[in-house]
Amino acid sequence: MMKTHSLPRLRLSDTQFGILLALPALALFAAITIYPLFSSMYQGLLEKSLLWPGQEFVGTENIRAVLDDDFMPLLRTTLTFTLYATLLPFVIGFAVALILNTSMRGQGLLRSLFLLPWLIPTVVVSFLWMWIFNANYGVLNGLLRQTGLIAENINWLGHRERAMFAVIIAKSWNTFPWMAVMLLAGLQTIPRELNEAAAIDGAGRARIFRHITIPQLRGIIGTVLLLSFIWNFQHFEMLYVMTTGGPAKATTTFSVAVYKTAFQKFDLGEAGAIGILWMALLSVIVALYLKFGTDNE
Repeated sequence: MMKTHSLPRLRLSDTQFGILLALPALALFAAITIYPLFSSMYQGLLEKSLLWPGQEFVGTENIRAVLDDDFMPLLRTTLTFTLYATLLPFVIGFAVALILNTSMRGQGLLRSLFLLPWLIPTVVVSFLWMWIFNANYGVLNGLLRQTGLIAENINWLGHRERAMFAVIIAKSWNTFPWMAVMLLAGLQTIPRELNEAAAIDGAGRARIFRHITIPQLRGIIGTVLLLSFIWNFQHFEMLYVMTTGGPAKATTTFSVAVYKTAFQKFDLGEAGAIGILWMALLSVIVALYLKFGTDNE
């Protein structure tokens, strides 16, 4: 009778088994994120156009050209949009969170209504606010004329400062519900006994807010502001839909500049160079976020 020899069974550790399960997701992530990212950054080192075939390696020439020409205006515009589109909805969202944290009738309905601007797609919000700010038949000009605040229509999206103002208002309206929800969740974790004890000791609402509410929310406030800053730093849809980066590049941020350089100017090398500088700045911000998150664990 012949003896059968069984093959040795392959045994995997928990770590190896976990890596094996994660491989399909990692491969998909590399295919749709990592490879396009490094490919686009490599294009910043080439002289390459969509208008003709071929490419030539030029090193950091494109990066130096962007630094000498458009970098500082792009940085100022991007930071202006990012800072105001982060701070304004934060203030509004914090106020809404404080209101919703009080005992009031219809509290659940109000929470649902305040979420609506955040649930609407960004492109839809952009067209909505384009209609509101329209110079000829916009709702805002109509209201201002009826109240006697203006005598003639204002071209909101055709003026440098007003265009940036309009985009920031639209973005703030779209973003503040998310901040309100996050801050409201933080407010509800503060023990009521702290506020009651402070009130018994004679502290007013301002002192309670300053010495109890703000310290208790320091972690969530920092996280919300940093995440919002990162998202706004790379925001594209609303800026492009409402103004296409104009007038006179007044609302052209890094994201808009990359798109217009690649698909309107057809210069993939310069677009890649802008992307490299944009990525470097964003990496610094992400590093700060990771450090902040680690320090608050």
